[in-house]
Amino acid sequence: MTHTQALSPALPASPAALHRARQKGSLMVALAVGALLLASGCAVQRGQETMGAYLDDSGITTTVKSRFFDNRFVDGTAISVETLNGTVMLSGFAKSANERSTAEKLTWEVKGVKAVRNEIAVRP
Repeated sequence: MTHTQALSPALPASPAALHRARQKGSLMVALAVGALLLASGCAVQRGQETMGAYLDDSGITTTVKSRFFDNRFVDGTAISVETLNGTVMLSGFAKSANERSTAEKLTWEVKGVKAVRNEIAVRP
């Protein structure tokens, strides 16, 4: 066996073997996602009724953060976003009152947001 052969992974020999390898990879991904959902179950115990509510809150947080990064007037790295039962809390620092209000406005535009607590501090 050459040095190159020892380092290269074995490839499936037939299309059927390749198909089985892909299925095994898909199964591993599905198991990993399931484990993450179960591990995040502790967040559901913080007062949320269902796993669906937790997933909705995660989606809201992700959407708000992505809107911050898409907006040139908001520094998405300086503002934290947390969501619980549709209530979004913004915290961190803004360079101006305009950035603070823009972040709040963008948050209100996200579907599923029931309330916004804007705790963003404006740095002089």
